[in-house]
Amino acid sequence: MIMIDKLAYSSKLRYKSPCLKSFVAVSTLFICVIARLPLISLLILLCMGSLTVFIGKTSLKYYLKLMIIPLGFLILSTIAIIVNISDEPLSSISIALFGKYISITTASFYYGCNLILVSLAAVSCLYFLSLSTPVIDLLYVLKTIHCPELIIELLLLIYRFIFVLLDISNSIYTSQKCRLGNRNFKTSLKSASSLCAVMFIRALKKSSMLYDSMESRCYDGRINVLKRYVKAERKEIILSIIFEVALIIIAIICWRSI
Repeated sequence: MIMIDKLAYSSKLRYKSPCLKSFVAVSTLFICVIARLPLISLLILLCMGSLTVFIGKTSLKYYLKLMIIPLGFLILSTIAIIVNISDEPLSSISIALFGKYISITTASFYYGCNLILVSLAAVSCLYFLSLSTPVIDLLYVLKTIHCPELIIELLLLIYRFIFVLLDISNSIYTSQKCRLGNRNFKTSLKSASSLCAVMFIRALKKSSMLYDSMESRCYDGRINVLKRYVKAERKEIILSIIFEVALIIIAIICWRSI
């Protein structure tokens, strides 16, 4: 979480229009999910990755690390789709086990691989937005599209308290580690339980202090932050529209050729 926030603030695309970046990410995500075509998914994965790494200057090492996280979950969940258990062998790749056959058909294998590719392409769209746009700018986009202020303020407070919890847990874990609180399994369990208890108490104290500080600054139920209006350049708008239209045309051509 902290790493994503740091990468967003250090991205070369940070000072580009957040509305345009949100439009590109969301529209590309919708095209990817609706099309569900391997070619479209591969193009989106490469384009979003190139924009994030080469244009936004995000570290390739960190980007690949972030992509590996959902890939592990996708592979584990896709195994249940690829593998079929039946009374009879469904393909040449079948294993007899306890009177049942574990088979992998060509259709299920293709469907599973396509599902992984579509999911990774969708994740790359979200990473493009999150690794180039700070949360404050995203909240500005939500306010621009007239999202309810209650939801925006809740998102801002949740975002703030995530970092509060991370900071508290990190400081407690460091102090426990200095006192050899994780030298074996038994002490690790004891340290983990005490960490959760202390973190909960300190988080309540921090939230109370935060509310007091907001009250001292004349908090009236609305959190007002400075807006940084960035107008999208005409060239960027034209290129974004061309990219989205090109994806739609390629998807239509692929559908007709099936």
